[in-house]
Amino acid sequence: MTLFPLRTVSLPSGVPALGLLPGLTLTALAVAVSQWVGRALPGVSAAVVAVVLGVALGSLTRLPAVLGAGLRFASRRLLRLAIVVLGLQVALPEVLALGWRPLALVAVSTGCAFVLTRWIGPRIGVSPRRSLLIATGVSVCGAAAIAAMHEVADSDDDDVAGAVGVVVLYGSAALVVLPVLARLAGLSPYQLGLWAGASVHEVAQVAAVGAAAGAGVLACAVVVKLARVALLAPMVALTSLTLRRNGAPGTGRRPPLVPLFVLGFLAAVAVRSLGVVPAGVVEVVPQVTSLSLAAALFALGTGVDLRALARGGRSLALGGLATAVIGAISLIGVLAIG
Repeated sequence: MTLFPLRTVSLPSGVPALGLLPGLTLTALAVAVSQWVGRALPGVSAAVVAVVLGVALGSLTRLPAVLGAGLRFASRRLLRLAIVVLGLQVALPEVLALGWRPLALVAVSTGCAFVLTRWIGPRIGVSPRRSLLIATGVSVCGAAAIAAMHEVADSDDDDVAGAVGVVVLYGSAALVVLPVLARLAGLSPYQLGLWAGASVHEVAQVAAVGAAAGAGVLACAVVVKLARVALLAPMVALTSLTLRRNGAPGTGRRPPLVPLFVLGFLAAVAVRSLGVVPAGVVEVVPQVTSLSLAAALFALGTGVDLRALARGGRSLALGGLATAVIGAISLIGVLAIG
């Protein structure tokens, strides 16, 4: 399915930006609402709210064709911008300071969850494309990772919405379940931070778990989570190379060798890690990422077929299995680290 299969918007000669204005204005309004809701509901990211708004609007109304150009711009250009800016949140010295054991835990739990989810999905009736998105969202960093993989997987908007829905459901459940299980298992605050960072889907959800447990847990959980975010670029690049050899699942399309936005992400990580980014810029980076990702996901959501999404029981099952896999493997690792 393609976003907005509507007639091409005719742009006034010499001022093509005017053709983007209606769709971008609607997108800006949706982002403003999603930001407000995200602030009101701890642990719920604005990006998740935005995709829900997009799905609701696209399903309940027939949007005018004049909105199409701006929404396509948001779903593609702003999406790539969001992924690149996300790299500015990752400072490798902070991640490496965790030590080799937590980093090994992150690598093993993320890799196993990604591989197993992709293997299980088609065997329970979930398409390879949607399985790939669910695997990426659960194992790496939620909606941002899903959006990045969508760029190379040739998945459709329904696949994106289905995968984001899975991340929202099980990541939100983790806000309640994880602290309870941690108490039953007798985990220390440090161990809870490790477990949350290594297993919970969204950065906002990890931060909510950590904030509820104390500042020490929050710092540990967020840095571990950023270690998973750092795996986004190599995972997308390797997947793109694999799909380039074999054709994207179900399409035969050959993705780019290494997508430009992945190179941009890596460049942003390098710049942040060198310490040349001003502190003021570092402080606003999460907000810029949130705004641009929310805009992109809202635009993607407007192209979703809600009836197809409602038939996603197998996707929910796959998301539950994937969440259980990454949770169990990371807990075993946390207990082994001590």
